[in-house]
Amino acid sequence: MSPTPAPLQDARPITPAWVQDAVFYQIFPDRFARSGRVTGLNLQPWGDTPHFHRYMGGDLWGVVDRLDHIASLGVNAIYFCPVFQSASNHRYHTHDYYQVDPMLGGNEALRALIDAAHARGLKVVLDGVFNHASRGFFQFNDLLEQGEASAYREWFHVDGWPLHAYDDAQPAHYAAWWGNRALPKFNTNHPAVRAFLWDVAEYWARQGIDGWRLDVPNEIDDDSFWQEFRRRVKAINPEAYIVGEIWGDAHRWLAGDQFDAVMNYHFTRPCLAFFGAHTLDHPMNERSGTGHVDAMDAAAFGRRMTEVKNLYHPDIVRAQLNLLDSHDTARYLTAVGGDASAYRLALTFLMTYVGAPCIYYGDEIGLPGGPDPDCRRAFPWDEGAWDHTTLALTRALIAARHATPALRGGDFRVLHAHGDALVYLREHAAGHAMVAMNTGRSSADLPLTDVPKARYRDALTGETFELCPCKTVPVPARGARVLLPI
Repeated sequence: MSPTPAPLQDARPITPAWVQDAVFYQIFPDRFARSGRVTGLNLQPWGDTPHFHRYMGGDLWGVVDRLDHIASLGVNAIYFCPVFQSASNHRYHTHDYYQVDPMLGGNEALRALIDAAHARGLKVVLDGVFNHASRGFFQFNDLLEQGEASAYREWFHVDGWPLHAYDDAQPAHYAAWWGNRALPKFNTNHPAVRAFLWDVAEYWARQGIDGWRLDVPNEIDDDSFWQEFRRRVKAINPEAYIVGEIWGDAHRWLAGDQFDAVMNYHFTRPCLAFFGAHTLDHPMNERSGTGHVDAMDAAAFGRRMTEVKNLYHPDIVRAQLNLLDSHDTARYLTAVGGDASAYRLALTFLMTYVGAPCIYYGDEIGLPGGPDPDCRRAFPWDEGAWDHTTLALTRALIAARHATPALRGGDFRVLHAHGDALVYLREHAAGHAMVAMNTGRSSADLPLTDVPKARYRDALTGETFELCPCKTVPVPARGARVLLPI
């Protein structure tokens, strides 16, 4: 029997200190970079149209080779989609939780990657798929081979015999994730299954990873499972980051005894609605993970983002993984009809709001992509194809965030929100920062209210301003000013 988790000492959740200062970069390994070290594979040409079932052949050695690019952005943490052995290009169909997929370079490549990343000050967070396994997972394969005599009969939810793992015309007789027979659900009530999954989490924590992103963790509907998961991981690395993929309300998991934070899709949808209000591709979003999005003006956006800031304990909010898109959604650029100015405005907000920003690989150079699998395109390493304006903005914003305590840890307060104009303050004891945004099609002088009198420098242009509540600040059309104290 597993030990009972220790009770919380007080009501304040304890989140990893480094996350507040982190900027994440999400990588889908098959599509980021090929090293040429993994050979003999049947692959699509690099950059070909993504396919649900075919491989591009990106690998972890390729990531090691491209760490210069990643580090040049200023990011200091990488979140990887699954890397364990699997018979799918996305690797959510896990075969072996203790082996990195040979196509990605195996355990040796992950070891080299962790070491190289840590040498550069980059954290490494892996994707943990613990709700379901795959038909190729050994224990489920034994169940298919041995039937009722399987030693692992209780590891899964079986309701009849024989099992039909491939014949859709027959009842499966086992529970699978959303009915997908390729993804048999674990019976996490069984002690052996619980011990197995906790051991996987501990094993990779001991190998030096800096945290887990948990795939659909709400589908393990058991607080005690995640409480023990946290206890074990934190016993190895108290600063490990545990972030869950929860798309809705997450209070249940954010009381301080389970997850440190969640992927903040409450952040994503308003950013589509406001910055992309004029160009939203509604049919695209209907097919994407974000679903239908109604346009917002600045007043509605300001109210909603204030609500999002107040949803959870402030320490949780500062650890939230904020994102504009991911491997589960259309890329932001495509979702807003290809409007690069909308993406740049949203990126500016991402880097100046409360929480840990996360960039999906390729967004920094203007990579488009519709719903899955199109959002998982190969990274184009020909720099002539890059949007260098977006790349320069990405670097400038991340540098400003790292250099400014208010942008990392300050409170968020809206000063002005009307029509296309938004002005907000990040308040911090070390000095406030202010952001003024204009989503309109013409330049505007935005009013300042309740602004501390001080000199500010625009991190995006280098211009300086002497500001006080009686003044306005000029903001270009479809542009922003990130005003930092001098």
